[in-house]
Amino acid sequence: MEHNEYHNPVLLKETVDGLNIKPDGVYVDVTFGGGGHSKEIMRRLGPNGKLFAFDQDTDALANALDDERFVLINQNFRFLKRFLRVYGIKQVDGILGDFGVSSHQFDVAERGFSTRFDAELDMRMNQNSTLSAYDVINQYEEEALSKMFFDYGELKNARGLAAAIVNARKAEPIKNSEQLKTVLSRFLPAHKSNKILAQIYQAIRIEVNQEIDVLKEFIEQALEILKPGGRLSVISYHSLEDRLVKRFIKNGMFEGEPERDMFGRFEVPFKPVGKLIVPTDEEIKLNNRARSAKLRIAEKN
Repeated sequence: MEHNEYHNPVLLKETVDGLNIKPDGVYVDVTFGGGGHSKEIMRRLGPNGKLFAFDQDTDALANALDDERFVLINQNFRFLKRFLRVYGIKQVDGILGDFGVSSHQFDVAERGFSTRFDAELDMRMNQNSTLSAYDVINQYEEEALSKMFFDYGELKNARGLAAAIVNARKAEPIKNSEQLKTVLSRFLPAHKSNKILAQIYQAIRIEVNQEIDVLKEFIEQALEILKPGGRLSVISYHSLEDRLVKRFIKNGMFEGEPERDMFGRFEVPFKPVGKLIVPTDEEIKLNNRARSAKLRIAEKN
């Protein structure tokens, strides 16, 4: 398989530009995927530069770059600090993250990420993980399902969806996407069914992969291991992620307000670089999955 088929990187130039690469710097790409962003970083590194990449999906290992300046770590990026330590790295010059699901994961039917295929309920980005979409749908209590659909899918009829699932699985387990669609069919009016299904799938996927917790752990660690003046360049694909990134850059917290001094000032860990960047109409035309991408760049104070 050609790498460019595996995953077409979104906002490629803008994301890597955001890192402000020094030829002899140390960089991390925490979402390696098809290696598109990593290749662009490598192009800008000198002989003494170094790039560490993370990807928990074993399918991505086939795309590893053959270069002594490059190391691919087959782990979830929530373990960023721990695995960089293994290589004796305590501080880095820049970190890039492109969250969400790779095109490859969407396009391989049996991984269960896409609403386009009838597939078993899986959705694990790490194929060795124990929790799958099947477990979530068939074992979670009604209240937990409802909370998941409301928080992660931003679905107004979260309670109805949860009740329908719990009711249906009493008769038999819900094993695949077609069964799930049938169980939820009355919540899927023809003119909006794709959009609502996408929100339902997003909620399940975020839960299966603990994406919100992972993102928070990652950003806190990124702050710790970036050198002062080091750059963070991250792309989010839904408002839940983008809100967390934006708030942390703005005031160093995911929720609540920071402590202020008597002049109303507070210390912030990052300063934003430029404004929010979104793909051009051109890019969206070439790569439909870019349509919801939001890039934020920040520099550590």
